[in-house]
Order: sequence, then structure tokens, then C-alpha cells
Amino acid sequence: MSITSKERFKMRKTIAELGKHRARHTELISVYVPAGYSLDKVRQQLSGEAGTARNIKSSTTRKNVQDALERMIRALSLHKHTPPNGLAIFAGNVSEREGQSDVQVWEVEPPTPLNTRVYRCDQAFFIEPLQAFIDIKETYGLIVIDRQEGNIALLKGKAIIPVKNFHSVVPGDTKKGGQSAARFARVREGMLKDFFKTVGDTVNKQFLGNKEIKGILVGGPGPNKESFSNGNFMFTEIKDKIIGIIDTGYTGHQGLEELVERSSDILAQEEVAKEKVAVNRFMSVLSLKPKFAAYGEETVVQAIEAGAVDLLLLSEDIDAQKIDTLAQECEKFKGEWQVISTDTKEGVQLKNLSGIAAILRYPMLE
Repeated sequence: MSITSKERFKMRKTIAELGKHRARHTELISVYVPAGYSLDKVRQQLSGEAGTARNIKSSTTRKNVQDALERMIRALSLHKHTPPNGLAIFAGNVSEREGQSDVQVWEVEPPTPLNTRVYRCDQAFFIEPLQAFIDIKETYGLIVIDRQEGNIALLKGKAIIPVKNFHSVVPGDTKKGGQSAARFARVREGMLKDFFKTVGDTVNKQFLGNKEIKGILVGGPGPNKESFSNGNFMFTEIKDKIIGIIDTGYTGHQGLEELVERSSDILAQEEVAKEKVAVNRFMSVLSLKPKFAAYGEETVVQAIEAGAVDLLLLSEDIDAQKIDTLAQECEKFKGEWQVISTDTKEGVQLKNLSGIAAILRYPMLE
């Protein structure tokens, strides 16, 4: 299950906040509660750890650990039940001055179910399981093919990752030499099947058993993509994962991009499609109704403060604190916002427009 750009941004912000804290001793506590696990059992475990902490020799470390455990138990007591996706909770003295106490508690409800149960007391918070939530999980196989070229790639999140390119030696339809048209057609057909088999063998090798691949998209100009998909060039397990056969005007990298673009209905729930749609919508408004579009920090901030922003687009390339501030201001006026990656050409377009843009509910007064 994928997470939204908002959820990914908020998780990155939390991870950055937790990651900057370091203790002098093992006194920062991280607890991960899996979905469906009893909070009563977690509180019992923490109470036991508090008893064990009495044996810590250093009085300062002992106090910090006990205070963190007490604050954590108190925070968990406010929950009647474990949240649907589980819970991650962190506590510790984060004061930078030795001898002073500043015990902070962070609670994180994961965007997807948490399967990890952890108790850890260390000099740093244990944030690796949180990092796993923002790592891109959804992966699709991409194939574009015609009689002259074949390209295999992976769509990982929003990025197209090339796997292998093929170029055939299949001749065109023109009759050559003294060969009869029928004989030449048979030779050409045999060479085309050999080419498809070469591509199919690599597809089988790269995609078979790859549990990350959620589905496969096949594209290309003309009927060859159907001949390749419906033939015996790929294993049945691979063919069963084909979720779309799409007409494209090209092969090569341009064809792969076109395949993703034209599969937006199939990938409608994926961030790659959502982000492309959002940026393209802004570009369309900017072109056709420029008074309903704004870009550049100063102009967009004015629109936000006036309550005029319907959709705020923020490039992930800009400062995280600025994203957070603008997003919060936008929400005050019931505006939507979206973080756009720079892995796509649309994301690069937004970045080149200062990384901040908005579609407006109404034009701003000049």
C-alpha cells in the first residue's frame, strides 16, 4: 500500500526531528507497537523496564531513563486502544546541557500497518522502521516494443529506471534481391519471433519472482506489442501481471515516458499519476486562465493569506520548514496542498517555477 505525498513529507519531518537528537548515554527510548497488539502489555513491559532502570549506576542516566519511561507510560495511558496501524513512541531527555532535563515524547501513527515490535534504549532514537514507510514500495514493470526496438524498465514510485534496451536486425517490409515476397515475409517473421524471444527471456529473468512488481505495463506503436504480449515469449506468471497494453508513438525512453503518461488511469492511485495530473492542471490553468494561477513564493503567500488558494503545489526540493509553514497556512483556509517530487519532468517544471505554485479559487486583485 502506497502513502500520499503529504504522509511521506510529514514522516520525513518527524524522522529528521528524531534523528538530530543524541544522548551522552543509552537513555533515549524507542517503542514500536504493532497493529492489533495490546497496549496493556506494552505498559506492563515499560513498568518492568522502569524497575530494571533502578540498577543503573549513573544517577543522571538512571533519572533520565526513568523519567522517559514514566512520560511514555503516561502518554500510552491516554490511548484506549492501539491505533489501527499501530504506534511508534519515542521519549528521552533531549537537553543539550548536561545536568538539565528536557524530556520530550513523540507519537507517530504509521500511514500503513506496522508489523514491528521493538523496545530499545540507546544513545539515539531507533528510526529505521519509520524510514521504511517512506521508502518507495510500489513498483511496476514497463515494456515498450516494436519490430525495431525493445525497452525494459521499472517504474519505482515516480522514477523510470531503465533495465535493458534491445535493437533488432529485422528488416522492413521492402522486398530484397530475388526473394519472393512470401519467402521474405517468412524470414522476416522468423527474425521477429527471435527478437521477441530475446526480449521475453530478459523479461522473464528480471521480473519472475520479483514480489515488488505490482503489475506490468506494455506499450509500443502498432500491433507488435499485442503479438509480444499474447505470444509465448513470457512465462504465464509474468503475463498474468500485465495490467495494461497501451498504444504509444515511440519506443526508447520517450516511449517509456509516454507509456506511463498514457497509463494514468491504471496508475490513478499512484503518486506518479497524481503529481503529474496536479502539475499539468496548474500548467493548463496558467495557460488558459492565468489570473487563476500563481507562482513564486511572494505571490503565492499573498494568495494564501487572502484565502484564495484552492490547491497549493510545493516542490520537495524546497526547505522542509517552509513546506510545513505554507501547508499549515493553506489548511487554515481549507486549501488543499501537495508535495511534488522532482523525479518527473512535471516536477522539474514546478521546481523551475521557484518550486511554489497555486491554483486559485478566484483572481487576486492587482
